Amino acid sequence: MKIGLIGDIVGKSARELLLQLLPQIRKDYQLDFVVANGENASHGFGLSYLHMQDLLHCGVDVITGGNHSFDKKEAFAYLQEQTQVLRPHNYSNKLPGNGLYRGEVCGEKIAVLNLMGHFGMPQCQNVFLCALEEVARLKEEGFKNIVIDFHAEATSEKRTIFEMLKGQVSVIFGTHTHIGTDDLMIENGSFYVSDIGMCGGFNSVIGMESYGPIQRGLSGISKERLEVSRSSYTILQMIVLELKNTQVIEAKKIRYLNGWLPPIQAIKI
Repeated sequence: MKIGLIGDIVGKSARELLLQLLPQIRKDYQLDFVVANGENASHGFGLSYLHMQDLLHCGVDVITGGNHSFDKKEAFAYLQEQTQVLRPHNYSNKLPGNGLYRGEVCGEKIAVLNLMGHFGMPQCQNVFLCALEEVARLKEEGFKNIVIDFHAEATSEKRTIFEMLKGQVSVIFGTHTHIGTDDLMIENGSFYVSDIGMCGGFNSVIGMESYGPIQRGLSGISKERLEVSRSSYTILQMIVLELKNTQVIEAKKIRYLNGWLPPIQAIKI
């Protein structure tokens, strides 16, 4: 089984690059399943119903979320209807939707669990207890291929989840910081990376126009709303994994810059 993982998709240029490239990437790397974090896909804040449909139609199988999952009011409706669109599972159960997808790929049962950390994030239930409980429940249901998108600010929280669950799940990948890390590893058959990195404007501050963050840095206050980067360069960052008998046997990171560069295999393990 081959799986593709895409980090935070930020704004129009990222969506357009993904719509252009993902069908060919799936073909080139013979991907059976693709998970992408889409909570910033619509103008940098949230995910609209239309853009959700675009991502699912272009080759994303499951869309995960995070602290911006409910930025668009329409999310309250589609999260109740769409099993392929998740929000963090440890959000309050008073909110619509959930953070768990159950499916089948290549004749094998596969689950995707979307979790959110605590540092700098909205109020949510204990992520560590939630992770243990849900992984145990999935294993009781016969799921051995378990993929976790851990949407968190603190790398210490991400590492804690990995150390707690390595050998019990297939994949733990981090999202939210928009900055790709080089700590890809496979241990006890489990893959880990602290953050895949965003798909978005290359010349930017985590996908946003630089002016606003610079002014906030200089003055200490936010004078205006952040705007999605209008950079002429857009980067797509992605992890490609191969699984055998529920264990990851190969992992590599690929990067495309505006589609005209060949993929850069930054790290392969």
